[in-house]
Amino acid sequence: MEGQLTMTEADLDPAALEVCDFDPADYLGRESSQIHLLRDAAESGNAHYLATAIGAVARARGLSRLARETGIKRQTLNKSFGPQGNPTLETLMTVLPALGLEIDFRLKPPAQREELAEA
Repeated sequence: MEGQLTMTEADLDPAALEVCDFDPADYLGRESSQIHLLRDAAESGNAHYLATAIGAVARARGLSRLARETGIKRQTLNKSFGPQGNPTLETLMTVLPALGLEIDFRLKPPAQREELAEA
């Protein structure tokens, strides 16, 4: 059939596959996309996902500029907000405002709250 792609055995050979680096920052040009990612990461409860999401937003907005504005070395930002990152509260409280972001605390509905065990 004309216009239809056909695959050969060579196309299915894993050694012939090309792997490209993927950076989500390349797809976060709109603020709405950035906020959607950050909310999803925060709601997941996964600290590494949240750190990585903040890092992706930082790269999308310009990591070098962020380093200049915050006084935090670019290498430190990459490590703190990378896949195994665990930024300190001090780093978060410096970086988030520089990105134009803020933390907002809300109470969960009573049915969703986990009560602290009494000592």
